[in-house]
Formats: sequence, structure tokens, C-alpha cells
Amino acid sequence: MATLGKAALSPIALKQGEGEPLWFFGALVIVKASGETTAGRVTVIEHLAPEGGGPPVHVHHREDEWFYVIEGELTFWIGGRIIKAPTGSFVYGPRDIPHTFTVTSPQARSLVVTEPAGFEKFMRALGEPAAAHTIPPASVALPSREQIMAAAAEFGLEILGPPGIPS
Repeated sequence: MATLGKAALSPIALKQGEGEPLWFFGALVIVKASGETTAGRVTVIEHLAPEGGGPPVHVHHREDEWFYVIEGELTFWIGGRIIKAPTGSFVYGPRDIPHTFTVTSPQARSLVVTEPAGFEKFMRALGEPAAAHTIPPASVALPSREQIMAAAAEFGLEILGPPGIPS
């Protein structure tokens, strides 16, 4: 029963491959749950990236973020700490802590969750609808630095450095 004054939510049940597929920063992301489907509570994304893939060093100022590695291995850098994360690993990155990750296996699939929702809007702004459920081909251009910085400012992120684990 819905409480008066609150939007009623519907259950979400998606099978493998279902959701909104985007090519984003050299990866395939499939938005499983978004702010629109969870009344702003949570974003859930399946993320598939090739070896060496990963985002620039950044900070979320609006969301906490966590990762569950489904397949492969990621190496995280969170607030100066290096964390090896093979299949089955869980990693939590609180908001306002600089972080990044790099795929350290031939490819890696992970579940990425941000709370509250909103990070999917950044992905939509810089990504493009995926033509296939694959890692994007090399012909898919990455956004320009100017586009990245403008979207980051709009969606409460701060880009601090290039992709890769800082030394």
C-alpha cells in the first residue's frame, strides 16, 4: 500500500542484458535502475570494460558509490589506498573521497551502485546509446575534456586527474 504524499514505486525485474545500454568512457554500461525508476533513491549499473579501462580520478559530491566484481579483476585507488578486487569482491567508496579503478584482467564486469540516484544522468550526458551489448569499438569517440568537465560540474563530480592508478 502506498503512503499518502509519496510516489508509489513499482518493482524492477530485469534479466541479463536488459536495461538501458550505453557506451561510456570505453565501456558498456547497462542502466538497470535509475532515478526515474527508484524515485531518486538509487542507480544500479552493470559495467563491462576491457583491460586497462577505467575512469579518470574523480570525486562524487552527491553520491556514495559501491562496486561488486562479477567477473575479472579491478584495481581501485580510493583516497590513496590501492585495493585489488578479483571476482566476488565488494568495494565501497563514500562521497567526497577521490577514487578511480583500472581493469587488470582481459575484461571485467561489475555492478556499480550509487546512492542516491543521479550518476546515470552524467553517464547519459557523456555516453551514447550502445548499438550492441559489447565493449564499444575503437571508432566510438570519447568525449572532449571540455565536455567531461562541463558535465562533471553539472552533476556534482570533480575530475582530478587522468584515468589510471596515481603513483
